[in-house]
Amino acid sequence: MPIRTAVRYISAPIRYILRPSTTTSNRGYAAIAEARTVLEHELETIRTGGTWKGERIITSKQGPHINVDGSHGDILNFCANNYLGLSSHPQVVEAGIEALKKYGAGLSSVRFICGTQDIHKDLEQKLAQFHEREDCILYASCFDANAGLFEVLLGPDDAVLSDELNHASIIDGIRLCRAKRFRYKHMDLNDLETQLKESQSSRLRLVVTDGVFSMDGDMAPLKGICDLAEQYGAMVFIDECHATGFMGPRGRGTDELLGVMDRVHIVNSTLGKALGGAAGGYTVGPKPLIDLLRQRSRPYLFSNSLPPPVVGCATRAVELLLASNEIAQSVGDKTMRYELNHEWDMFEKRN
Repeated sequence: MPIRTAVRYISAPIRYILRPSTTTSNRGYAAIAEARTVLEHELETIRTGGTWKGERIITSKQGPHINVDGSHGDILNFCANNYLGLSSHPQVVEAGIEALKKYGAGLSSVRFICGTQDIHKDLEQKLAQFHEREDCILYASCFDANAGLFEVLLGPDDAVLSDELNHASIIDGIRLCRAKRFRYKHMDLNDLETQLKESQSSRLRLVVTDGVFSMDGDMAPLKGICDLAEQYGAMVFIDECHATGFMGPRGRGTDELLGVMDRVHIVNSTLGKALGGAAGGYTVGPKPLIDLLRQRSRPYLFSNSLPPPVVGCATRAVELLLASNEIAQSVGDKTMRYELNHEWDMFEKRN
């Protein structure tokens, strides 16, 4: 056998072992290409369906007047949830700066390990005082507060009765719990009563509704809901993200406005709208519930603490509302002025 041929036969196994893994690599590229195709199809579906959500770029601080990339001059801003204008209030901004200087940028920890500062406890106490409830627990967002509540409170022997148009965070939170689920027609007290009758065999029952519904601005019929809940032995929960700070004479929310503060058992709300707009959410309610949430609520246990500047801003916003009702009443006053004077007609409206 020629030497060249012998060398070829001897080296063939070595070349096979050392060859690039083209088959595996090709399969990986094929999987990525297929995933890209699927994603691009989904994106095109959103575009053609008319539900694509663009992001306007703001080049100024949040406020009633903002600068938007590509615009000429100030734009009057009616689309933010900065209902009271506190996100740029000088005292709120200064409180955030002072908290940053004193407590640092963040905690790098969850609450129960090394992430609770005195300012966190102070804010929780003030929020409980503001809502006239026993205790309060902070979350990274109200989405997290809704995600962390129902799973802890309700088990397989319980029932949750939810308005069909509740916020997405409530819907997702309810999906995480093992309770029997009943959905009643939007703000329909007759249908709610039907669901309460059907769920009478449950251990605990919780009626769940937005206080003010974020898409249409509907206000839940809380007095009727509380009447039915008391008649059938159920608890009442409301999400007050679009009410806290400006609904009711003192800005406590729809439960204050409708005279049922002492009949609503659990309230979830946000720091990211009227109360300074920085970030964060919370639950207020009976102390045993808040204590249990601290022990078992997964978004609370496994999320970093709110950064000190956020806590500082929110605390000052709450203090301003506790000190005076004037700020809380400002939204209603401005709304009445625009409606009575038909001032909307003066503005060029831009989407």
